[in-house]
Amino acid sequence: MGAEPQFERTIASPLGFHGIGLHSGAGVTLRLVPAPAGSGIVFRRVDLDNFEIPAIGRNVAKVSYATSLMRQGVLISTTEHLLSALIGLGVDNVIVEVDNLEVPILDGSAKPYVDAIVGAGMKVQRRKREYIKILKEVEVREGTKFIGVYPGEGYGIHYTIDFPDPIGHETFIGDLETGAYAELIAPARTFGFREDEPMLRDMGLIRGASDQCAIIIGKGEVQNGELRFPDEFVRHKVLDLIGDLALAGRRIWGRVVAERAGHAMHTALVQRLMADRSAWVLAHRYEEEPVVEKASGMRALVASQA
Repeated sequence: MGAEPQFERTIASPLGFHGIGLHSGAGVTLRLVPAPAGSGIVFRRVDLDNFEIPAIGRNVAKVSYATSLMRQGVLISTTEHLLSALIGLGVDNVIVEVDNLEVPILDGSAKPYVDAIVGAGMKVQRRKREYIKILKEVEVREGTKFIGVYPGEGYGIHYTIDFPDPIGHETFIGDLETGAYAELIAPARTFGFREDEPMLRDMGLIRGASDQCAIIIGKGEVQNGELRFPDEFVRHKVLDLIGDLALAGRRIWGRVVAERAGHAMHTALVQRLMADRSAWVLAHRYEEEPVVEKASGMRALVASQA
């Protein structure tokens, strides 16, 4: 059987969500709408005359505690979980209609988005998918924090975190091309430390935070239920990474290594990668057989707990 090109995809039908913004605390309705081939992921503020903000690197705004986009003074905040779900499932083109300044946090993971998209199905489009094929290393360092992207097959991710107890030192190694995103990455929830809550609220953040949308850590333990994975914390960092690197505009074809990184480092890598045109090329990929979801292909490794 000859090699077949991979084609772009959009969602099969519109999907709606309602929730609150993690940081704003404001109610928001979000709607995903199928989009034409070649259009990418575009946010549309329906409360502001349908003003559009493409999900691309030059529109990155604040990145301290969430990844936000801004164009001509118009903001879309906390985009990373939705973008991660779209890239993780291989959705290339979609319009994201939102009626407020922040994407709803839902349960703190990408799972609600993934479940809805998988339930609705996806539509293959008549355009070959282009990947950002990495040709040489691009790295960003800041003290003990590090992130880099390197040539390689698939979309390899090697992520290491190091936090106070009960998180400690965790490492995740996997490949997004195995098709196991929905099972192994999407359910991992965001997390926060109870002791940081007063400071963050004084900064005008986490106004919408609750035990239902995040893992809450206090006094050296998880305070609100069981973890979905023994290493859920590092898996959520991988979830964020995939969403933030979506701002390169296309899926990565290479290998990403991150240590103690976060939104600011993720998006700094996007900026540096886009600025170095010798480091990558747009390329089509081919496969010998149709894509088959294989949950066993991605593996997670837990390093020693500190």
